[in-house]
Amino acid sequence: MNRLVILIFFLLNTSILCAQSSAYSWPADTLVRQNLEQWQDMKFGLLMHWGTYSQWGIVESWSICPEDESWTQRKGPYASDYNTYVKAYENLQTTFNPVKFDPDKWAAKAKEAGFRYVVFTFKHHDGFCMFDTKQTDYKITSAKTPFHTSPKANAALEIVNAFRSKGMKVGAYFSKPDWHCTDYWWPYFPPMDRNVNYDPAKYPQRWQAYKDFTYKQIEEILTGYGKIDILWLDGGWVRPLSTVDRNVEWQRGIVYDQDIDMKRIAEMGRKNQPGLIVVDRSVGTEYENYRTPEQEVPDKPLDYPWETCMTMGNSWSYVPGDTYKGVDVIIRHLVDIVAKGGNYLLNIGPGPDGDFAPEAYDRLKDICEWMKVNGNAIYGTRPVAPYREANICYTRNKDGRVNAIYLAADNETALPATIILSGYHPSPKTSLTLLGSRQKLQWKIINGQTVISIPKSMQKTPPCRYAWAFCFSSGN
Repeated sequence: MNRLVILIFFLLNTSILCAQSSAYSWPADTLVRQNLEQWQDMKFGLLMHWGTYSQWGIVESWSICPEDESWTQRKGPYASDYNTYVKAYENLQTTFNPVKFDPDKWAAKAKEAGFRYVVFTFKHHDGFCMFDTKQTDYKITSAKTPFHTSPKANAALEIVNAFRSKGMKVGAYFSKPDWHCTDYWWPYFPPMDRNVNYDPAKYPQRWQAYKDFTYKQIEEILTGYGKIDILWLDGGWVRPLSTVDRNVEWQRGIVYDQDIDMKRIAEMGRKNQPGLIVVDRSVGTEYENYRTPEQEVPDKPLDYPWETCMTMGNSWSYVPGDTYKGVDVIIRHLVDIVAKGGNYLLNIGPGPDGDFAPEAYDRLKDICEWMKVNGNAIYGTRPVAPYREANICYTRNKDGRVNAIYLAADNETALPATIILSGYHPSPKTSLTLLGSRQKLQWKIINGQTVISIPKSMQKTPPCRYAWAFCFSSGN
């Protein structure tokens, strides 16, 4: 996608979440708070958008939504007629056969790269289920889908089991809207936008059927897939009308009350999964246990749990020849996010064959090397003032250590002779080391600034690339 298309996508997408007017509600459930605390320690998560759409190499789901034609134009032999296009899109089910699918490989590579949790798309807005639901035949385990004969046909189950076996928390991405379900997009009316295409107040029985359908699918996930730590709900336009903020552009198109009964869903979820974190994205109620700014890093720390979700490439789903972010960019985002108290959920879109692109594995390998050296400045940390100054970001370990992380400029491979910190002033007995080295470094206060001196030998051979973490330990 070019930059204009990407910009339009972000502006229209339901998940531009930073501009929320509602106050954050801390969960009353003690187990949920404990789970949130553990989640905040993990810092780095893997998100995966994967479905039948990967076969066409197009952005997930959105091309079948009339509202979003401006940035995701239909292409190919079916593009000229909407109904023909949707039929062909849904017929992708009959050719989906990701024979290279190996979730153990993904989990191993993710673990090595330092990811501590995973969020997988059980179902996106198009309604195709990557799990073995009993509520629809539009699913990966259907006899209509060639992959159903594989012993790994229930992809979601295989993925959560593989990642859980590596000690990671598991999150289930689930779309509240379902554009395939006739109780959401009723064939009696044409779909006009991403919202339900009938008035639920006028047709309450149909809306209740959709609520029950959604509830049952989520119940299947929370009772049949082992320990689920996070229920990550997307499609924030499915919400009570009373929560709509007309000051937010994408919410102005919500004209119907689409109350999905989150209270009922959350109570069922926590009965089956005690301590379950519920992320009802963008709705701003008690069922949004953490918030998820998308494709951006807030300018300053936020006073509630949050997670930036961001693509490794340009697209959430697999696109042939996608441009992947450099590892330097990924590391800078990670450090900046963590310094401001957030988590970083980095997305990779598997291809139609069931594997990541080679570029994704290359990035994971380089991230692994950086994390081996600097993980102690990332995991289990919390923000500490001044958070960031110029190219220096700060994190605080729970034992009181403070890390000043120097973000290297493009092509900067050697440490400077001196590093000056304006906003952090250690106590006199504080010792200083560079993570990846046992050598103690010299520092002193000059004109109210902390000046770190770097030996020449260390300048030329830093322990890693992209960013260097200096650890201040008091009383040593």
